[in-house]
Amino acid sequence: MVNRAPAEAPVSPAVRTVLGDIAPTDLGICDAHDHLFLRSPQLPGQELDDAGAAAAELSAFRAAGGAAVIQWTPYGMGRRAAELPRLARESGVRIVAATGLHQAAHYSPELLARVGADLAGLFVSELTEGIGGSGPRAGMIKVAGGFHGLDRHARHTMAAAAEAQRATGAAIGVHLELGTGALDVLDLLCGALAVPPDRVILGHLNRSPDLVVHRAAAGAGAYLAFDGPSRAHHATDWRLPEALAALAEAGFGDRILLGGDTTTAGARSVNGGPGMPYLLRRHRERLVRTLGADLVTRFLTANPARAFAADWTRASHHSR
Repeated sequence: MVNRAPAEAPVSPAVRTVLGDIAPTDLGICDAHDHLFLRSPQLPGQELDDAGAAAAELSAFRAAGGAAVIQWTPYGMGRRAAELPRLARESGVRIVAATGLHQAAHYSPELLARVGADLAGLFVSELTEGIGGSGPRAGMIKVAGGFHGLDRHARHTMAAAAEAQRATGAAIGVHLELGTGALDVLDLLCGALAVPPDRVILGHLNRSPDLVVHRAAAGAGAYLAFDGPSRAHHATDWRLPEALAALAEAGFGDRILLGGDTTTAGARSVNGGPGMPYLLRRHRERLVRTLGADLVTRFLTANPARAFAADWTRASHHSR
């Protein structure tokens, strides 16, 4: 059971962390897309399920100047929500947890059949009541597209996410497979399903450095998350400063988020990989040389504070 502080006057908008709601300005330097815990049959033997390693990774991130981590691990993928409040308290790093559902390949058919009938209800419950009924509340919704397209599972999951977004105000973060399909996602979420574009965060765009698509997505009003280094297409990493400079010059510097997206045990810094500290060491340093410190600081602070904040008071008035 999570022991929350006595209720105070609601802060609106607020970022919903695993220790409670905070003012957006209190978020600090934020890794806007990462994982402390993650388990999938698609990543056998590389599970992120060691709480001690997660604590060490948070400590290293904090030592590098980090203040907040958005964990995009959704329902059914070993997010270990019960561990998150303790890790947040001990590390001093603010943690935002996710509800939502990933691609079908990450789940058993039995699990998908069990939750599929009322996904929106599951998402709303985890955002407003707590994960597992008594755990910390999620602060975002995670869904996923496919490679240059959206299958039936993705469309069903995104429809549920849109319903939950309307009920709670929560942001929807979207895994884009190898960075593709951004405009298809926006057509569905913001077109057919009427989600406000500024409630959508498109992930992994660094993996497909298509400047035309980036500009179209930012122009639509969505947030663009560049989370690396890329494991699949390392040749895209060197184009990141160019891509971000082009967006900033086009007037979209307020749409950009940065993250690390650590998804395997071997990628953790405590196991010799880049991990969370890489974002604030080599990654930030490289971007500052091209873009300047002020703009990069905005990517890490003001932008995620705005992107993940929500008017949670609407959820108390919602009935299903």
